[in-house]
Amino acid sequence: MKINVWNTILQLSKERGVDPSVIVAAIEESLRVAASIYYTRNERILVFFRPEKGELRVYNEKRIVETAVDAAREISLDEARRQDPSAELGETIEIDLPQDTLGRIAAQAAKQVIFQKVRDAEQEKIYGDYAPRIGEIVTGTFRRAEAGADILETGKIDLLLPHREKLPGDRFERGDHVRASIIQVRRGLKGQDPQVVVSRATPQFLHKLLVLEIPEIGNGTIEIKDIVRHPGERAKVSVLTREKDVDPIGACIGVKGSRILAISKELGGEKIDIIIWSPTPIPYAKSALSPARIDQIVIIDNAARTMQALVSPDQLSLAIGKKGINVKLASMLVGWKIAIQPRP
Repeated sequence: MKINVWNTILQLSKERGVDPSVIVAAIEESLRVAASIYYTRNERILVFFRPEKGELRVYNEKRIVETAVDAAREISLDEARRQDPSAELGETIEIDLPQDTLGRIAAQAAKQVIFQKVRDAEQEKIYGDYAPRIGEIVTGTFRRAEAGADILETGKIDLLLPHREKLPGDRFERGDHVRASIIQVRRGLKGQDPQVVVSRATPQFLHKLLVLEIPEIGNGTIEIKDIVRHPGERAKVSVLTREKDVDPIGACIGVKGSRILAISKELGGEKIDIIIWSPTPIPYAKSALSPARIDQIVIIDNAARTMQALVSPDQLSLAIGKKGINVKLASMLVGWKIAIQPRP
C-alpha cells in the first residue's frame, strides 16, 4: 500500500524534538495493535513500513500443511491455494491485510496511538535531558505560586521550587528570572511531563555560584573543600590551593569584595565567610569561627570531638553569632562540637 506520511513524520519530529525513528516505531506498534482486531486467531502480525518510500504492508506468515491444527501459524493447502494457486506443502505463505482494512487502521493509528507514543517519547527525552544535570544551575521565569511551591517556566519544562527550598527573603513577581540548582528529577505520571525540582537553599547552589563567579575555582586553581549554610543568613566555605602565588581568600572575595558581594546579592544578602581549609582541627576551627578573633582553642575530648574556644568579651557575640548561627556553622564545617567561652 502506498502511503504519504514521511513529511508529516519529519515535521512532527522537528516540533516535538523526537527522532523520526521513534515516530516510525510508534506507528508500527500502533498498526500491530489495530490489526490484532482483524487477525482473530492470535497470529504473529508483521509490519513492513518504509515511510520515506511511501511503502506500508501489514501481514502474517503461515506454514502450508495438509490440515491446519494451529490456526495462528498454519494454513491448509486448499485454503492457501485459494490465495496463491502455486502454493505447495511445507512452504510459507504471506497473508496480507486487505487494502481497505489497512487504510482504515492506518488512519486510526495516525490519529490515536501515535500521539500517545510520541508524547511518551517526548517525556522520556525531557527526563533524559535533565536527569544527568543534578546540581546544575538553571534559570526559570516565575509564573505562579501554588500550594507549597513556586512554578518557574523554561523553554522546555516547568521547574518546581518548593517553598522550603527558597531563601527566607525570596519574593518573586510574575516575569522575574529566578536561578536555582536542580536537586531532583522525577519521571512524570502517565501523560504528564517529568518533574524537575530546584532549590536555592542547598550548599550545592552556592557551590555552583562560586564556580561561575570565581575563575580560579572554575579552572581548579582553588578547590572548594566544604560548604555549610544557614540559607539567607550565613554560609562558610572552606577552600584550598596548591599554588603558592595564589591567595585563595583574596581571589574568592575579589577587588573591593566584588566577587563575593555579587554572590551574596543573589542569595538575598547572605553573608559568606571564606576560610582556609586545614587538616588540623585547632587552626581549622579558629578560621571557621570567622569573623570573630579567637584567642585560644583547647581540645576537651578527642573521642567525643569536642573543643572549647576562648574569646575576649568584645568578640563573644560575634563568635556565637545571631541565634548561635556562627558557632553552629563552624562546628558543622570542622566536624567538632565547639563551645564558646569568654576569656576571664
